[in-house]
Formats: sequence, C-alpha cells, structure tokens
Amino acid sequence: MKKQILLALVLLLAAAGLVMAGGGGDKGGGKTTVHFFHRWPQEPRFSYFNQLVADFEKQNPDIKIEMDSVINDSYKEKIRVLVSSNDIPDVFVSWSDSFAYNMVQSGRIKALNDMLAADKPFADSFIKSQIEPFTFDGKIYGLPQTIDGKVFVYNKEIFAKAGISKIPTSFTELLGVLDALKKAGNDTPLLEGLSDAWTIAHYQGTIFQRIVPKDVLERDFNEKTGEFTHAGYRQGMEKFQQLVTYMGPNATSLDHTTVRNMFIAGRLPIIYIQLAEFGYIQADNPSLDYGMFNFPAIEGGAGDPAYLTGAPEGFMMSQTSKVPAQAEKLYKFIYSRANMEKFVKDIKAPVGVNGAVNTGNSYPKLIEAVELINNTKAYPWFDNAVNFKIADAFMRGAQSVATNDKTIDQVLAEVRAAVQVVRSEAK
Repeated sequence: MKKQILLALVLLLAAAGLVMAGGGGDKGGGKTTVHFFHRWPQEPRFSYFNQLVADFEKQNPDIKIEMDSVINDSYKEKIRVLVSSNDIPDVFVSWSDSFAYNMVQSGRIKALNDMLAADKPFADSFIKSQIEPFTFDGKIYGLPQTIDGKVFVYNKEIFAKAGISKIPTSFTELLGVLDALKKAGNDTPLLEGLSDAWTIAHYQGTIFQRIVPKDVLERDFNEKTGEFTHAGYRQGMEKFQQLVTYMGPNATSLDHTTVRNMFIAGRLPIIYIQLAEFGYIQADNPSLDYGMFNFPAIEGGAGDPAYLTGAPEGFMMSQTSKVPAQAEKLYKFIYSRANMEKFVKDIKAPVGVNGAVNTGNSYPKLIEAVELINNTKAYPWFDNAVNFKIADAFMRGAQSVATNDKTIDQVLAEVRAAVQVVRSEAK
C-alpha cells in the first residue's frame, strides 16, 4: 500500500513538473513568449530579422520570440484574418494609410501615444512626416521602419546608345522615349512582372493621381462615399494599357523580382521600382550606372505631378497582448538607432529614423533617395489607399485586360460592383 501511495505521489509530482515546464501559453521553460510576424521570408531581410531576434533574445534571456513570416500578398490576407479573429501577433508589420486604418478600426491595435510621451528621446528619433500616415484621430498606431517612393529607374548606358539625353517630363515624352529605345533595338523597352498584382496597383494609383481631381480621389477612397465613376479612371486604365504594349508578350507570366533582376543585370533600359529596392542594385551590381525620375505629368490631367507615390511601412502592436511590456521591449529594440543603422547597412534601404542613413553605412543613391522622399509630397500606394475589394477589382481586372481576356469597360463594371459591396458594408 505504501508503495502504491509513493508511486502515486511520484506521478503527481511528475505531472506537476510537466505543467510547470510547459508554461501557460505565454511562458515556456520559464521564458515569456512574444509573437512577431513580418512579411519577408526572403533574403536579405529574412536573415536580418533572424539575427535581430537572436540578438534580442541574447540580451533578454527571459524572453523567447516566436517569429513567423509570409510574403507580401499572402501577408495582407493573413494579418487581416488574424486581426479579425482577435488572434493578433504581439508585434507585426503593417503598411500605412488606409491599410493601417483598416487594422485600427478593429479596436485591437495599440495606440502608441502614451509610450511615446513617456520616452521623448525615442519619440524624437523618427522623421516626423513619416509618422503622420500611421496617425488617425490624433492617435499614433505605428512607426515607420522603411520609407519609400516609386520612380522610373533607367540604364544610362542604354539611354546614351539610343541617343536619349532628355528625361521625360510628360506622358507623351515618356512614350517617345520608349519608342526611341525600341527603334534602337530594345524589343522590350519597359517591363513589369504583371503576375504580381500589387505592381499594377502602383502604376494605376500614380496614373489615377495624375489624372483624377484630388477631391474626387478623396471621395472615392472613402468607403462610405466612393463611386469610381469619374472618366479619369477609364483614361488611367487606357494609359496603363499603352505602357503594357511596350512590355512584350511575357509580362503577365513574370513576377517583379525576375524583372528587377533583369534590369540589374543590364538587360532592360527602364523599370518602375521602389526606392527601397535600390539596395538590390547596390548589392548585385554596384557598378551599374543608373538615373531616376518621377512618373511624369499626364497632359490634360487634373492631378498634381509633383507628388511621389509611396508611403512608410512599419510595425504595430496588439492592444490585446498578454505580454505588453515584453512586446514593447521588442518594439523599441527593432527601432533602436543601432539596429536601424544596421538595417541600412545590410538591406541598403531608406528608413524613418533620423540620421540612420548616413555616409558611414550608405551609398550616394540611397542618400539621394532619402532627400527625395523628405522633399516631395507623398501619395499612398493605391492598394493601401482604397478598400482591398476595390483595389483587387482594379488589379485583377488590369491583368485580364493585359491578356485580352476582358475589356476596360468590363473591368470598370466589376469595380463599381465592388464599390457597392464596400459601401453597403461601411454603413
């Protein structure tokens, strides 16, 4: 009997030990777990964040970081599902503007005002203009890690061989440049990986901004008042389709990374890319001689060609986190001056922390890019500025137009149908 009691006691203690070792969901092995989610499962950012997490855990041995990552479009879908189901990561990446606002509307995103007020040096370390796109109704919900803009980048050697010395300042001049490149033997003077829908949104958004009056865009971007009936949207799709005619027969089967690598290898004359992508050029072909220019004005357009399409991207925190103190610790670690300088050095992309891009860790083109962002009015990415259902109708529709499977009128009808769904949901 005594042996049975002793055995039962041993088993009870062992079970208790297993429960203690297993933690309570937020703790494991005596460590607090912080869930961290980002959208870069590819290099070089994948390795950067792996190292950042390793450094953080070394400095904070009582905290374990569970990190997950999925790529771009998949990330957009997954983070929306996680937020709507209240299964939000403690720290996660977010685009700014409407994408961030849609997250904030859930009521589950943490406002950062109190944290920033309590740590003025940290608050003052950011480029102020890059915080505004994360600010809604006076509350700050995210901070900029990367800052960005979209420009045409061109191969100076190919342009010179084609006899092109003047940068286009109008859409007509841009088409003239593409014609001259084609005449000089460049069968595909302009290319984009149209299998990536977001690349289409970048083109469309800029073109719409150049053509459609600002007050109309503001009305249409509002989910409760949007109509998207202005003639400028049809004109914009026609302008985009004109550019597609220069992209050759394979554009819809290529992705953006493939096309960018073709440009870096010197095989393309011109490409529309983000300033944050300059790092890939610097890493893979630093001797490439290239220039850049903003998307030119469109004749007869009612928009402002002085705008640069682009917006900051950064991180948010969960309002419902069970480990808020530890999540804030990771959050501030990500944005520390040392880590932001390392990000610039490793990724070669511009960031939203004052002075983190400098001559010690950067290169002339990146410094030029930061100056361009800071001195130019910003217009948000189209797929982040409007409801995703509407953006998707434009993006997928443009893909179908590019493959001659749909007409522009059919796409616009689908857009207006999506608008009605969005307006009914916004009531």
